[in-house]
Amino acid sequence: MPTNSVYVNCFESVCCAGESSEALFEAICTHQSGIKSFSEFIPNKSIALGKIEKPFSIESLLAFTCKKVLVQSGLENFENTLLVVGSSVGGMQMSENIFLRDHHYQNIDPKLHAIDAIAHMLSKHFTFRDDISFSTACTSSANALGYGYEMIAKGVYESVLVVGFDTLSLTTIRGFDALGVLSSHTCQPFDVKRDGMNVAEGIAVLLLENKPQPTSMELLGVGYSSDAHHMAHPSPDGAGALCAMQKALHCAHIASSEVGYINAHGTGTQANDTSEACAIESLFGAHVPVSSTKSITGHTLGAAGALEAIICVMALQKQILPPNTYLVEPENKTLHFIHEAKAHSFRYALSNSLAFGGNNTALLFGLPQ
Repeated sequence: MPTNSVYVNCFESVCCAGESSEALFEAICTHQSGIKSFSEFIPNKSIALGKIEKPFSIESLLAFTCKKVLVQSGLENFENTLLVVGSSVGGMQMSENIFLRDHHYQNIDPKLHAIDAIAHMLSKHFTFRDDISFSTACTSSANALGYGYEMIAKGVYESVLVVGFDTLSLTTIRGFDALGVLSSHTCQPFDVKRDGMNVAEGIAVLLLENKPQPTSMELLGVGYSSDAHHMAHPSPDGAGALCAMQKALHCAHIASSEVGYINAHGTGTQANDTSEACAIESLFGAHVPVSSTKSITGHTLGAAGALEAIICVMALQKQILPPNTYLVEPENKTLHFIHEAKAHSFRYALSNSLAFGGNNTALLFGLPQ
């Protein structure tokens, strides 16, 4: 079967670092972190999180952001579009709020609790051809993008709307606290003094289509792996991440030497950063510029893959390498870490998303072929 090209034609995002994708990219390039300290989520403990400043309802934020993408696209509606959602929380935060208020489950709506709650809420505002939801922890929306890529490449759909969304849930935050991986300050991915991650909330919406627009970037390849090294820890040598990156390059028929930028998963935890750095070093050596943008956005969990896909697409459009922030002394002395945003001519950008259970996804974006 012939393979169709897959283009990222429109996108928009909202997170703690910006109410739009343009504001987000500017914050990354100028080291303006959206991470702040909060004491209300865990008793007697202050932790650093990425919280969207303006109060919002989940449904209104979803509808507002998708509407902005629809307006950008020039489409009349989404009636012939597949909706693909990636989220680790779904509507769980709303269920928590109801339970904490009522102290029972009677008023919790099951349709607004599960992962497909996102699709359910969006169906009130838009008509889609169909929808499917992915919940694979921190690779959720990266896998949603991978699924969208396959649907268009195989000619099943002409357009796919990918929505990555997660919000601050007590269940999630306290779960990560139980693992001992939350930081009390802004995270420092890949630094020798890193001490944990910052859970964050955000939404990222991308429209994939089989025909380009003037500013389109191309989604060229997707790579998956599942090394199942441990329930919560990656393999120390980065074997799973390495495999996913290799598969993404093979999918696109691109050599590792051609990649001009890697947006690393880079959470700021001890285990993740050591493992991922080993994987990148073994495949790319020292030549490719690398950064993690999570010290600006925090870790938006299921939304991270889609949010960082937007960052890669904008980096390609602007031909600017996004920098690391708060990286003072890298643990890995080989990798080419970027410390300041700079103009740079490059054709391909790779985005890594790594999750519990050794569940890994790599996405390769590029200038249209």
